[in-house]
Amino acid sequence: MAKRVIFHVGTPKTGTSYVQDVLLANQDEIAQQGVLYPADRHDAHFLAALDLMQLPWGGLEDQATGRWDRLAEEVRSWEGTAIISHEIFGTASRAHVHRALDSLGDAEVHIVVSARDLARQLPAEWQENVKHRRTLTYNAFLDQICDEHRAGKIAQWFWGVQEIPEILDRWAGSITPEHVHLITVPPAGGPRDALWHRFADTFGVSRELRPHVERTNLSLGVPEVAMLRRLNELLNDALPNHYFRELVREGLVHRFLAQTPARTKLTLPPDIHEWAASLSRSWVAELAQRGYQVVGALDELIPGPVDSSYSDPDQPDEREVSDAALRSLAEIIGETARLTDELERVHHDNADLMRQIDALHATPTYKAKERLVEIAQTNYAARMGLGAYRRLRERNSRST
Repeated sequence: MAKRVIFHVGTPKTGTSYVQDVLLANQDEIAQQGVLYPADRHDAHFLAALDLMQLPWGGLEDQATGRWDRLAEEVRSWEGTAIISHEIFGTASRAHVHRALDSLGDAEVHIVVSARDLARQLPAEWQENVKHRRTLTYNAFLDQICDEHRAGKIAQWFWGVQEIPEILDRWAGSITPEHVHLITVPPAGGPRDALWHRFADTFGVSRELRPHVERTNLSLGVPEVAMLRRLNELLNDALPNHYFRELVREGLVHRFLAQTPARTKLTLPPDIHEWAASLSRSWVAELAQRGYQVVGALDELIPGPVDSSYSDPDQPDEREVSDAALRSLAEIIGETARLTDELERVHHDNADLMRQIDALHATPTYKAKERLVEIAQTNYAARMGLGAYRRLRERNSRST
């Protein structure tokens, strides 16, 4: 039975992917220190979350069947500390939370929530929507988020995984405050490793751990995300989802667009910024009364000053959008040329191999072997001799 379970339940866009990459890459090392990260693939905890909450997710829910129970069983079988981490756990209902915590047996459970200020979370969430081929404009998205009734699916999802006091109400209602850890994301421009150090200290693992490959996931700028939203409008009825995922999201966006720092940053309109700041101040005041273990500072959840250079992605500078489109086209052509060269090399190598095979088939020795095999089909003595030859060759190959 695990003595302690650290259950990291969100939120998205707070360094969660990096944390999970580090833990997966260093499973053996942390296991030697008594810490279990139970995952047989990079999305193991995501699938377990889908299974726990019975969430539909583009067919992935079929792969998720039974995943939560297997994860919980592995955790219960461990004698030390176990870590569970995925950001969509944050949207779990109270019934889901009850089932999850009951699954962990008598272990000492610690709930971890990582949080970032709303002025950065809101633009990031709209950008993620666009990356996943949605076409909703920025202002329509913000209207849904700010609607006090939260009637739309987008608003329901956003607040389900981003409303920090409510998430902690659901997850930490039965947990002593000393075992509830709120990790705040440092302001932009701070030390690069500060957030990871906060996670490492909370999880009880070394600050020196790193993933095998560090993923660069820069935010898109205003012209890039505006171009992508328009591209979605053109592709959504013409491109199957698996091609969109491979060619657009992973290829165009992550491999090309996201590797260049944004020249025009995506921020909040001044009025929405002030609304987000006011809401955040009310959250901070409420959280300060609860006695949770804050790793960082609650004030880091309050947005900084309004960005006076706000650029509306629904009415972008068309010259910048055209430039983003041309750069994307140039990258795609360059990548196509590289893949074409690689394909031609493969074809050349295959042709050379076929010529060697043809030359081998033309030798007298090979022709004699072919003739012997042909005779063995109807001649008993030849068949016995061929079998003896093959057995002898097999013994010789094993001995060498």
